[in-house]
Amino acid sequence: MTFETLALEREGAVLRLTLNRPERRNAITFQMMRDLTSAFQAIARDRSLRVLVLRGAGGHFCAGGDLGHMLAPPDETGPDPVAGAYRRMGEALRALEALPQAVVAVVEGACVGGGLGMACASDLVIARDTAKFGMPESRAGFIPSQILPTVVKRIGQGQAFRLAVSARVIDGVEAQRIGVVHDLARTDDALEALLRAALQDLAWAEPAAVGEIKRLIRLIATAPQEIALDDAAATISRLLASPEAAEGIRAFQEKRPPLWAEPQSEIDAKGRP
Repeated sequence: MTFETLALEREGAVLRLTLNRPERRNAITFQMMRDLTSAFQAIARDRSLRVLVLRGAGGHFCAGGDLGHMLAPPDETGPDPVAGAYRRMGEALRALEALPQAVVAVVEGACVGGGLGMACASDLVIARDTAKFGMPESRAGFIPSQILPTVVKRIGQGQAFRLAVSARVIDGVEAQRIGVVHDLARTDDALEALLRAALQDLAWAEPAAVGEIKRLIRLIATAPQEIALDDAAATISRLLASPEAAEGIRAFQEKRPPLWAEPQSEIDAKGRP
């Protein structure tokens, strides 16, 4: 996969996707929205991938929408080309949320607007304490359109109201307190160490089980409890009959790593593929 605004590097079962407009702090253009959607859809189809690491080039995650591009006519058709163009960001976030693979966002510098949306759509967010998070769109006279559903699901209506209405930008410490960030680093070296530790943890997670866990968590947020419980019961019954579960249980009993976590298979002891 090659994209105009993204850099991708595959290392075994880990794909590192880097937002690659460092001269603009990786601000989002209409082209980046299309690239992100296409990339996430392709990743979802590749079940040999186990982990997506999402970060930005040049010391920033993403500075939101590129104001230099926002007033340019989008390359869209239909009765409202502008609405159609921005709807693509919602499609990108839905595709990111729906990935069966584990998604780790590594956040430095700016993480606002669409950047905050992508962080909130990730399974694990590792950030520098100095990173900046927020939805400052109202300061420029518009709204955080397509990211709001994802942000509200992550931090709740109360905190979403606070950030979006006030347009306040918060640091990594506060972002961890309200639930955007999971692990916080005080130095760049500590940030990389947290990423290595996360990849080590993910090496032990069986890929099909990860995908089902993510699906069920999304289902629980929207379906009646009885439906979610029935689905979870049917899913564990099916997974327990799989060769992977037999291997995982046998490995646990024998006090050894399961085959998918062998150091030379996909992710080694340093957290690198």
